[in-house]
Amino acid sequence: MQNIDWANLTFGYYPTNYNVRCYFRNGKWGELEVSSDTSINIHMAATCLHYGQEAFEGMKAFRGKDGKVRVFRWDENCKRLQRSAQGIMMAEVPDEKFWEAVEKVIRLNADFIPPYETGASLYLRPLLIGTGARVGVKPADEYLFMIFVTPVGPYFKGGFMANPYVITRKYDRAAPLGTGTYKVGGNYAASLRPHVEACHGGEYACEFYLDAKEKKYIDEAGAANFFGIKNDTYITPQSTSYR
Repeated sequence: MQNIDWANLTFGYYPTNYNVRCYFRNGKWGELEVSSDTSINIHMAATCLHYGQEAFEGMKAFRGKDGKVRVFRWDENCKRLQRSAQGIMMAEVPDEKFWEAVEKVIRLNADFIPPYETGASLYLRPLLIGTGARVGVKPADEYLFMIFVTPVGPYFKGGFMANPYVITRKYDRAAPLGTGTYKVGGNYAASLRPHVEACHGGEYACEFYLDAKEKKYIDEAGAANFFGIKNDTYITPQSTSYR
């Protein structure tokens, strides 16, 4: 196991040994490849750069008290990546290919899985991008699916405790019937300015977005899922932008 100060890890990138990659070419997915390179070589006209054909996931692996490593709901992450691919017309990663990549990258970087009860975890970032060159607005014919990992601490500085949020009315998180229901990079680019403005100065940890139509109802939390509790019942937003 790596000699890392696990208890003081931030939620950021920490170098590990390997990532895994798989290419979609000529209408089919190839074999899984292992790489120690942290860069990607893509065409300057790749659709991920010009037309936003990019989707990603975020998931975690934990070391249990018994020493076993467990991954939280990898199958649901796979389904969401497939829905995102459908939404912006990318090649879908099959379940078996997704799990093969998850298992492989965890085994290759087992030394970076934090010990039990340190509050840290091994973060997995599955990424799917259009690599085929296009000048006209159309889906790519080639794609890259990859997963890299990094050990991380809690997402919020306060850790597993209540965090102060602020409601922002100046910006919409996503347009109704748009791409808000998909986990694609464009949605996050659109949230950068609202987040910085809402949380500038460090008083708030994150922001709540209201519905784009009436600005009356909580639609989404900027960095996490949102639910309320009323009369001992969980209540989640009913929204077309809810992922």
